[in-house]
Amino acid sequence: MPGFIGREQHTVDDKGRLLIPARFRRKFLRQKDELGADRAKQHEVLYVFKADDGSLELYEPAVWNEKEYQLLKLSDFNPEERLLTTMIYARLDQLELDRSGRIAFSREMLDHAGIDREAVVIGANAKMVVWNPDRLTQLLADNAGSFSELANRYVKGDGKSGVS
Repeated sequence: MPGFIGREQHTVDDKGRLLIPARFRRKFLRQKDELGADRAKQHEVLYVFKADDGSLELYEPAVWNEKEYQLLKLSDFNPEERLLTTMIYARLDQLELDRSGRIAFSREMLDHAGIDREAVVIGANAKMVVWNPDRLTQLLADNAGSFSELANRYVKGDGKSGVS
């Protein structure tokens, strides 16, 4: 449903607010029109998750609800499942979009991602990923030689080869 694709760099203001790229906001508006007024309010929030790689992942409510449904299946009486649930929710927050299409990150979230002023927002289909530009550049440079191998291993096109 979401289909976020692209990469843009934006400035985080002194209050920790990041402008969600216009092309991604347009997707919210189209979905609001399709849902009608009663469910539109749900799309004025994003879920933000502190990922292990130092990025921040942003999810629309409909996408996060699918993940949450899986979490609800986990047992509070199984120590590993309870630990996983605790670890996920300790890294998660819900942010509202303001009238200008911005979200306000907490200092904790910005520190996790190493973001002071500039941030890169990558559309990754079902989510948006927010990076410190220098961290992203370093990650891509450090792993440039891995692309073909990873693509061939995980992204199969016609069964003969991966993405080229």
